[in-house]
Amino acid sequence: MEEIISTLLVILFTYAAVSKLIQHDQFTLQLSRSPFITQYSKVISWLLPICEITISIMICIKKTKLIGLYASLFLMTLFTVYIYSMLRYSYYIPCSCGGVLSKMSWTVHFWFNVCFCIFSIVGIVIAELTNHYQSNEVCSI
Repeated sequence: MEEIISTLLVILFTYAAVSKLIQHDQFTLQLSRSPFITQYSKVISWLLPICEITISIMICIKKTKLIGLYASLFLMTLFTVYIYSMLRYSYYIPCSCGGVLSKMSWTVHFWFNVCFCIFSIVGIVIAELTNHYQSNEVCSI
């Protein structure tokens, strides 16, 4: 189960990062139209895909997988809070997602993110339990 969750997260973050980088000008423009992050749009347009790629790499490396899962939960939670804030408080909601994700309504995107937050939590719990049991193994002869 942990591998399925890790694979889904890596696919999501890699796809999202590549989409943002391929359509970087469009992504930056959409971010600049967001009422909450306008002044940081140029920095975010580079920082976000770099973070997404970094998280994907961390999840793929056994030694950094747990940190990557925590980072994925953090980033997905930020995205989810951002979308909730946009839905609840914004007069204008730009679409800054690329590819398939841009076809989702904001409400569907919110629930999609909630699901990936849950996946991250489940992945963390499984990884923590796996690490705990591996570190407590008794050598049997």
